[in-house]
Amino acid sequence: MRFSERHGYRPVRDRIQIESIDEELRNGLWNVLTLRVWNHVKNPGQNWNMRSSENRDINALCLKLWHSYFKKPIDQLSDHWSKVHEQLRKYFFGCQWYEVYDFLEFVHDNYDKYKFGETFASACNIILERESSAYRFVGGSIASITEPSEIAEVERAISSSPSPVRAHLDRALDLLTSRESPDYRNSVKESISAVESLVSLRLGSDKGTLGQMLKQLEDSGNLHPALKSAFSSLYGYTSDQGGVRHALLDKDSVVHADAQFMLVTCSAFINYVQQSRTES
Repeated sequence: MRFSERHGYRPVRDRIQIESIDEELRNGLWNVLTLRVWNHVKNPGQNWNMRSSENRDINALCLKLWHSYFKKPIDQLSDHWSKVHEQLRKYFFGCQWYEVYDFLEFVHDNYDKYKFGETFASACNIILERESSAYRFVGGSIASITEPSEIAEVERAISSSPSPVRAHLDRALDLLTSRESPDYRNSVKESISAVESLVSLRLGSDKGTLGQMLKQLEDSGNLHPALKSAFSSLYGYTSDQGGVRHALLDKDSVVHADAQFMLVTCSAFINYVQQSRTES
């Protein structure tokens, strides 16, 4: 993990790539195209002739790209793969972030290989998750799995929280978005610890469980009973024998979606508690 990520100098929107694509993500997606599509061109001895029978599928895809995606005259499509590849590469590395996803969807839908779409989407999703993109292939289309409003909640909680709370949230975000070794289980733990830290500061005591402290907040009139009940139930999930805090839990059972949900939910709760204090 880089210094800027460990110490929170990269904005949340950069660490979770929403409405953007960095170099590593673009490279990874191009590599999927290379391994799953471009490398299947045959006949290098014939100067990679696009019109050879062995390249029928690739040629059909490129014709569709020229006709329906780029909307260029198909008689300008070269017969030589090296020239076609050069044009495709130039486009992919020069286009806007959203055009990358347009291109991937088009290839997914138009490369006529048995079960290609399923395996291609899966390979893309591995890269999208590894590089902390806010998007995934879902049902053949690329969809957002992280809304701007969710990122705004996390940004607000990190920027406005006391130092101990901010440290836990930053760590939760680091563990969620780490490119080298994401740790979703401990990300969930850090998100919950951020709430525990905030409640302890509000009560001036670190004694007792979070559930007990939430009850004290409710009794003092600073927390609506319904919200207290909802968060207590969620906290119970992380604390019981099947929850993420149980020492015997298999790390693989906590996935990206779990950690993201907990970070956003805990951030929203922290923002609520802090705002309720200023309004009381």
